[in-house]
Amino acid sequence: MQPKLIIHGGAGSSLDEKGGLEIVRKSLHRIVDELYNLLLGDTAALDIVIRGCQMLEDDPIFNAGTGSVLQSDGQIRMSASLMDGLNHRFSGVINVSRIKNPIDLARALQESPDRVLSDSGAAEFVRELQMPVYNPLTDKRLNEWLEDRKQNFNRKMANVVTVSPGTGTIGVVALDKEGRLAAGTSTGGKGFEKIGRVSDSAMPAGNYATDSAAVSCTGIGEDIIDECLAAKIVIRVTDGFSIKAAFERSFAEAHEHKRDLGAIGIDAGGTINWGKTCDVILAAFHDGEKIGDSLEADKGKSTFSVE
Repeated sequence: MQPKLIIHGGAGSSLDEKGGLEIVRKSLHRIVDELYNLLLGDTAALDIVIRGCQMLEDDPIFNAGTGSVLQSDGQIRMSASLMDGLNHRFSGVINVSRIKNPIDLARALQESPDRVLSDSGAAEFVRELQMPVYNPLTDKRLNEWLEDRKQNFNRKMANVVTVSPGTGTIGVVALDKEGRLAAGTSTGGKGFEKIGRVSDSAMPAGNYATDSAAVSCTGIGEDIIDECLAAKIVIRVTDGFSIKAAFERSFAEAHEHKRDLGAIGIDAGGTINWGKTCDVILAAFHDGEKIGDSLEADKGKSTFSVE
């Protein structure tokens, strides 16, 4: 099987400044290049997804791990999930704080009888694993929060969907040489949200994989949850749709419902897809021959497919 890979760093409005586009492209292409070399070296899809999420969480231009946005009380709470398509196994962590890579906690939960933990339970699991304490706050995110506090948080969310250089939920989808699929998604949330709000990134709505297809979503979490987008696309593929048709139908429905979201995916045959209801999704991929990306894709088109 020819390995395939696609990653994303958010979705939203157009990258108007060339500098912003090039910063994002350089980061995404660097990560795709490293991950694809690992795929060629027989690394399993699940391990590729974990490594890719770690790299994206460590890059402060994205809203996950280091660089996560602040919630209404000025605290950072992160969510992440991992799904092994081979075993149809989902694990996730909701609103965890003071760790570097939330995806590592999702990975540890893959072998747990309790595979989704939140808040104090997630914090206790972090202590059990003896993960080092880490502060993911950056000056940029703190200054954004301080500025919006002056306006009494009138915006419905922080600058995490608008694609200026430096924002976005992250996700990775991989197909390895053995035909195994996996997906992972991680986020700092939408910013300024009420304490306790749960992101789609820790649900099958935002991150789902089977042996037929794997999908990771980005955008407004509530919109993704309402569409149950990742699971919907994967189940359609499992039921006989091509992944191209599954994306097209699912995004047509999302447009009809006026949703603000995006998604990336790969099927068992190696077809890569992405879709968006907004102007752009920050995605990059390797199709087995070269690296490509979605950063300057047709704004008037919703879905794209690469064989």
